[in-house]
Amino acid sequence: MAERSFVEEVKKLRLGDGEVFSGEGILAVTKALLESGISYVAGYQGAPISHLMDVLADAQDILTDYGIRFENSASEATAAASLAASVNYPLRGAVTFKATVGTNVASDALANLASGGVKGGALIIVGEDYGEGSSIMQERSHAFAMKSQIWMLDPRPNLPCIVQAVKDGFDLSEASNTPVMLQLRIRACHVHGQFVASDNKRAKFSLKEAMEQPERDIDRIVLPPASFLHEKEKIEQRWPAAIRFIEERQLNEFFGDDNEDIGLIVQGGGYNSVIRALEHLGLADVFGESKIPLYVMNVAYPLIDSELIKFCEGKRAVLVLEEGQPNFVEQNITAILNRHKCQTELHGKDFLPMAGEYNTQTMLKGIRAFLEHYGRIEPLPAPKPTVVPRVEDNKRKVEVSDLSQAVEAAEVKPMGSLDENVHARPPGFCTGCPERPIFTAMKLVERELGEHHVSADIGCHLFSILPPFNLGNTTMGYGLGGAGAAALNTDQSEKRAISIMGDGGFWHNGLTSGIANAVFNQSDNLTIVVDNSYTAATGGQDILSSKAQNPTRSTGHLIEKAARGVGVKWLRTIKRTYDLKAMTESLREALTTKTKGPKVIIAQSECMLNRQRRERGQVRKAIAAGERVVRERFGVDPDTCTGDHSCIRLSGCPSLSIRPNPDALRTDPVATVMNSCVGCGLCGEVSHAAILCPSFYRAQIISNPTGMDKFREKLRRGIISWFQRRSAAKREQYAF
Repeated sequence: MAERSFVEEVKKLRLGDGEVFSGEGILAVTKALLESGISYVAGYQGAPISHLMDVLADAQDILTDYGIRFENSASEATAAASLAASVNYPLRGAVTFKATVGTNVASDALANLASGGVKGGALIIVGEDYGEGSSIMQERSHAFAMKSQIWMLDPRPNLPCIVQAVKDGFDLSEASNTPVMLQLRIRACHVHGQFVASDNKRAKFSLKEAMEQPERDIDRIVLPPASFLHEKEKIEQRWPAAIRFIEERQLNEFFGDDNEDIGLIVQGGGYNSVIRALEHLGLADVFGESKIPLYVMNVAYPLIDSELIKFCEGKRAVLVLEEGQPNFVEQNITAILNRHKCQTELHGKDFLPMAGEYNTQTMLKGIRAFLEHYGRIEPLPAPKPTVVPRVEDNKRKVEVSDLSQAVEAAEVKPMGSLDENVHARPPGFCTGCPERPIFTAMKLVERELGEHHVSADIGCHLFSILPPFNLGNTTMGYGLGGAGAAALNTDQSEKRAISIMGDGGFWHNGLTSGIANAVFNQSDNLTIVVDNSYTAATGGQDILSSKAQNPTRSTGHLIEKAARGVGVKWLRTIKRTYDLKAMTESLREALTTKTKGPKVIIAQSECMLNRQRRERGQVRKAIAAGERVVRERFGVDPDTCTGDHSCIRLSGCPSLSIRPNPDALRTDPVATVMNSCVGCGLCGEVSHAAILCPSFYRAQIISNPTGMDKFREKLRRGIISWFQRRSAAKREQYAF
């Protein structure tokens, strides 16, 4: 099941000309694709465009109505390669994936596509996952656009601009025979707004026509000598055609007062933050009217010399607001101004941070410094030291009755940094996560066999590198956990390296790069495949091994069969990861067996977050309907708990905490289970496996109990009361 259903929202995709569309940016992109007359769309999920894939899946019937082929691609490379349909035919197609890891994977296909060029419009929608909300290495997609000569759009983050950018992207692609990249940042993907819709269009040239009238142009195939001419064609034909189109269509925008002798240059994606910063400075209003001239580049690449010169001429200085490194845009503008002998002073990273996301606070600081430097605004007064009232002075309480006394009875302290006042809260596994017991088992085995090198992978399981597990030495990319340990396949040590990958990573890249590679090279290492039955980390989308019956996709293909199919002999499947004993025994056997060759453990259990999301609604409905519902919860007997807390150290479950010891003779706090418990039972399993105290108990919460349930409860209470009275009587007897 997907993280979120868009079944209701996709009905808006049928809106016609003149009707007002209200919704999220991701939904607006899908509507723009339908209005652009596309023939096919493909992609691979990943933040921040996972929901775009979910929308497309939920809109399958609408796509079918317009003859549009939708592909859940096996990887970003698969998605990018599907754009080959636009090379020989006037077919409009789009693909989507997460940047920059997606563009990394797809770069080979994108480079070949850009080399030969396209006849139909080819649009690559990349979720630009750069900055504070990112889960990956900090890189930008700009380098891929420059490297392969792919034009890059970065629209202002509002729905009308995003929708128009999709349509302009297809037109630009066809006008210059070049694929176009549309960069959507996290905020653009999830911004809400309105735009006036147009009618959806069927493709002018259908997939059926392409199949029945095949065309072949050897000049478009990336093979010498044609491949040598492609580079020349890019510069002499495609580039000028793109420049003409961008200028004529006026894709870039100019705002603000032309009489000012300073200005700001910003990519479209950063426009909202700039306007907000200027508003704080009193130089713009809430409607976007700026007193400072702005050149907004909705086309991040290529840059337009004529527009830049027009904007910079007559100005003393211009500030380029380009987040991240390298500063491609700033360097490019510097070269353009020097080439045209423009005397305008150009600033950028000298007033702004060298790297990192430029949020409003960052831009405000940089713009303020720039404007102060050129006398446009007055410098801020020096900050006054923070006054903190003293609670105690020489062990005597200080009474503060008015402001003057408060100042006299105060001591001056500098404000501490954020990390001094707020505890770090690194990401971790959800409550009841089925991956937690895998790493608990690894820690238990580590006690017996010592530490092992652990090659981690992309996915939730990467949280195991953090406390309390502290496992994982490297991570090299999605599905590359096995390949990351390839060099450590040696017979010079009795230990074996351990690799981790998820089921999504397995089908994405891990089967060939990890498992098959290990078979071919006779690896003796261990690979653990975490099987959630769907790609849990990206929102629960179906994959080949999903158990769900998908009417439009083929599922139910076992990971075990695929691994054995490429030659794995030693393989164990754990049907329930919460069975800590089975997990521990399998790990111990895999790391000590005399059998040579790659070892694979498939650890199966459904993602608890998705499971709870699905079952919570079902439980509420059942309770409201008067049905009997049983929920399990775990607790800790404070009288039995020893205060050792190994249950917490070996589990790390967020529902496990501590509280004061109820026994006045014991000072150590005892463990407690909070109401967020989902009843997975791992804490009790850990206590048993680690030979700890038997303080954990399981309780059943019964809603709408039957008569038999009430009878059992009454009987239990009666028996317990009898034992309590008997125990009390004995204490009284001994007291005398």
